[in-house]
Amino acid sequence: MFGRRGTSEPNQAPPPQAAPAPVAAPETKPATEKTKIAAVAPAPATSSGKQHKSGEDLLNAVNESSLHAPAAKAVDELSGAKDRIYALLMEQIDIATSSRLPRDELKRQIIEIIGEIVMEQKLPLSSAEQQLLANQIVDDMLGFGPLEPLLRDELITDIMVNGPYQVYIEKKGKLELSDVKFRDNAHVMAIATRIVTGVGRRVDESTPICDARLPDGSRVNVIAQPCAIRGTSISIRKFSQKKITLDMMITTKNVSEALCKVLKICGAIRLNIIISGGTGSGKTTLLNAISRMISHGERIVTIEDAAELQLQQPHVVPLETRIANLEGGGEITMRDLVKNALRMRPDRIILGEVRGGEAFDLLQAMNTGHDGSMGTLHANTPREALTRLENLIGMAGINLPSKAVRTQIAGAVNLIVQISRMRDGVRRITHLTEVVGMEGDVIITQDLFTFEFKGEDETGKLTGEFRSSGIRPNFTTQAAYYGLDKALIEAMTSSME
Repeated sequence: MFGRRGTSEPNQAPPPQAAPAPVAAPETKPATEKTKIAAVAPAPATSSGKQHKSGEDLLNAVNESSLHAPAAKAVDELSGAKDRIYALLMEQIDIATSSRLPRDELKRQIIEIIGEIVMEQKLPLSSAEQQLLANQIVDDMLGFGPLEPLLRDELITDIMVNGPYQVYIEKKGKLELSDVKFRDNAHVMAIATRIVTGVGRRVDESTPICDARLPDGSRVNVIAQPCAIRGTSISIRKFSQKKITLDMMITTKNVSEALCKVLKICGAIRLNIIISGGTGSGKTTLLNAISRMISHGERIVTIEDAAELQLQQPHVVPLETRIANLEGGGEITMRDLVKNALRMRPDRIILGEVRGGEAFDLLQAMNTGHDGSMGTLHANTPREALTRLENLIGMAGINLPSKAVRTQIAGAVNLIVQISRMRDGVRRITHLTEVVGMEGDVIITQDLFTFEFKGEDETGKLTGEFRSSGIRPNFTTQAAYYGLDKALIEAMTSSME
């Protein structure tokens, strides 16, 4: 057994009669009595509060009490037993030694110790409950505690921890409350700390907000007290273990075949692309899918707050921002990384998310020979994306006339892909919009594809059509340079009326 403290003394009975039993016996009785009072006592108090009740009311009250009291008592007793076992187990194992053991070996030894504790303390835990408790303890010691089962479930795409007793999940685009709970807020904070320290960051009262990532690249945001009033909040955006491609998006109705073909061509011919959408709309997933069309001979530099892009090319240099240290120095921002990336001889620069003054540096990169650069942006429509891009450039502190900024945007950005998560939970590309140029002070755009909503089927899924405008794109000349102009025209005309 690993690092277990000896509990037997000389001239003592076998393990079931070991020293802990006399010590724990007085605790067991009061704990059981306290549980019994909490479960049963309220029922008479409630009924005695009313002097006049009909016979039917009294019968209903008795039936309800008889149904719920034993169940509540059993749950309380089981929870109390698990808490006692956990406390005793932590006294008997060496954390440093156990953390170095393989998971299966650690679980086996923990189950053995739990079995001995159950026998010594005469606790009402079945073999299956002991196994479950061992899994939970191993998850706490080596993994992310109660979140581990949710992280292993491939159907879950988002995990939202709202304090210790409320954990929501997203499955198939729909939010639902899970039955996962933490012991207390300190337990939530311990898991959050383990997540952020894994990527060299910290979260505490002095820095209660932190962006991080899991080992698989899933995005994590943590906000702790005092900012989170009801307890530490953890938001996890999971990434599917399956690499989602544009072809797979056809089967899930995210795009049509013609739109998929146009997106592939746009990625291959080095257009500068902005992917726009709301929170959770699938912008990063779409960016990963389009990036598969990048040639393996290109050098790509990715820049993110928390590295989550999963590019498949061999020559990728991922960069990540850094927060300030305890002395307030050492911070490295997105702008710093974009400026440095220009000195790294990139063929393409990809920003995980444009949210500040780095928008100006991205446009500079797009305008200075780094064709095929991409980024994501929060906006509801392509036109709003252009307006927000202009506002973000203003955050860089560069005093430029509005027309000069718009001219630079029109010259740098070739395409805006608008994606939306609709009310049936399906993410769909609603607009494929080309930036054409300037007319006066206005940026001119044209929609190449739009999604037209038609109705709802019997399963609750929305129905509609990805329709091509039939307009010849301005980047047809660039497609011809790569020998893809005929394929582009064919795709544009195949979905017309």
